[in-house]
Amino acid sequence: MFDCEGQQFGMKPMNCPGHCLIFDHTNRSYKELPIRMADFGVLHRNELSGTLTGLTRVRRFCQDDAHIFCRPDQIKDEIMGCLDFLTYIYDSLGYECEFALSTMPKKALGTREMWDWAEGELTQALNSFGKPWTFNPEDGAFYGPKIDITLLDALKRKHQCGTIQLDFNLPARFNLSYRTEDMKESTRPLMKYEGFEETPLKPGYERPVMIHRAVLGSLERQIAVLTEHCAGNWPFWLSPKQAVVIAISDKFQEYAELISLRLRREGFMVDLDESNETMRKKIRNAGVHHYNYVLVVGEEEVKAGTVDCRDRVADKSIGKFTIDELISKFESLSPIKSRVE
Repeated sequence: MFDCEGQQFGMKPMNCPGHCLIFDHTNRSYKELPIRMADFGVLHRNELSGTLTGLTRVRRFCQDDAHIFCRPDQIKDEIMGCLDFLTYIYDSLGYECEFALSTMPKKALGTREMWDWAEGELTQALNSFGKPWTFNPEDGAFYGPKIDITLLDALKRKHQCGTIQLDFNLPARFNLSYRTEDMKESTRPLMKYEGFEETPLKPGYERPVMIHRAVLGSLERQIAVLTEHCAGNWPFWLSPKQAVVIAISDKFQEYAELISLRLRREGFMVDLDESNETMRKKIRNAGVHHYNYVLVVGEEEVKAGTVDCRDRVADKSIGKFTIDELISKFESLSPIKSRVE
């Protein structure tokens, strides 16, 4: 227990030790690697009250934490896979991003030889990935080098959210190992520093490399950054208010209800305006509530079996669609769905 501004708090580990224990609960073979684990658990950080800021800096947060246990020869492919996944997510959210390799800090665990090797692996992966990147000298984690990804929002402000870190310390601390293919004795130098001496490996066993990976980082911070980046205008696939159906008069309310029900059955977030406001006020209210699309139906639309689709951001009608055409249009606006397919 420790005191924090007059309150008693207890220490709680990050997800990393737990994943190490999961890895170590049974004997592992080189054939099993890489082993990838993901965890959206709640984490805590003892931030000073004066540094707390909205959602961007909090004491209790949720992180899209993941750990990959792999062989040394798999590092490059795994890092490139992480970079590909991360840039896909950021592109989908509309961010620009910058990459930097953070190298050995002044206070670090492990030998210079091991750090040079780890930094070389990350350098190869970044070069193969093909995106521009820079060095961030002496800014790595104390346990290994990392790739820092900085987001640029709509105002070109920089936010550090995602990270990819290479860790050779925790596998040694938890004495993790896997059976090698050739069953030869490990030639990797043992880690030794103040307060710790690595346990020698049995012949035929090797130490896995651990990759820490976060894409969104703190979900709270990411939501804050994305809200400002979008100025509240969420991309369609992420919006909780994708569309609202508005009938010109009560005579067409039943048709409007059928349209909204069909779209909701297809999985879209669609509301039905049942208020007694004027047509102009209904459309204005849809804008205030940030609906992506306003679907207007009247006598012409009922006869033709269509809806008039209005883009709120463009503030104009983009045409008339049958319900099937509208569903196809909405589906095409989801990059996540198209990626899975």
